[in-house]
Amino acid sequence: MARDTAYLKVADALRARIRAEEWPVGAKLPSRSRFAEEYAVGQSVTQRALELLIIEGLLEGRAGSGTYRCEPRERLRIVRSRRRRLAGLGGAGVTWESHSAARTPAPERIAERLAVPPGDPCVLTTYEFLSEGRPVEICESWEPMAVTNGTPVVLPEAGPYKGAGVIERMRSIGVLVASSLEVPRPARANQRQANLLGISVGDLITEIERTYYATDGRAVETADIVVADRRSEIAYEIDFHPGDR
Repeated sequence: MARDTAYLKVADALRARIRAEEWPVGAKLPSRSRFAEEYAVGQSVTQRALELLIIEGLLEGRAGSGTYRCEPRERLRIVRSRRRRLAGLGGAGVTWESHSAARTPAPERIAERLAVPPGDPCVLTTYEFLSEGRPVEICESWEPMAVTNGTPVVLPEAGPYKGAGVIERMRSIGVLVASSLEVPRPARANQRQANLLGISVGDLITEIERTYYATDGRAVETADIVVADRRSEIAYEIDFHPGDR
């Protein structure tokens, strides 16, 4: 079978076996090398197949232990769109906790994204988004103080525009946000991410690098967003208007 689709065929076969209750909930599955031998593919193929079934919520990986059949679970849908920030499945309410620190020097990677000199003062705000009390997303947001210093919106979660979001807060001080760029990347959770999200080190996550740009081209905010795949799925909503081609 073609290498780029082989893992899908293995995943289909394993999915059918799971639904046929070959392994009860809580049971440990055979090793990926055993599946590789059984389906005459490489271990990287079976690894991708198992990861897909983990994302679908049929299996869970336990660091240093193996892969297990788990209880079916509903994943929260996180909608990325111009109009909406978060939307939960099943009426799940989403809340958040945050902490801001002003005059935080921009590290080199953040300075590059904001097009400011390294060490320039920024407001760093950390967020933890919760659904039914469980963490589903974490975020580190950086705003250059050259844009907001001395204004009522210097702290994102304080003042008259508390919690209003980047676009509305910037508009209130005469800065119009024209666009945003989001770059999603698959990754594995490190120790810090695992602790904050309540998952295991090495679990699948999605990292999103987001930057907002004003009409004059300035970057006015950049953020690193992390979502745990076992708890959430990311959906992008794209608006179309009459006359679009």
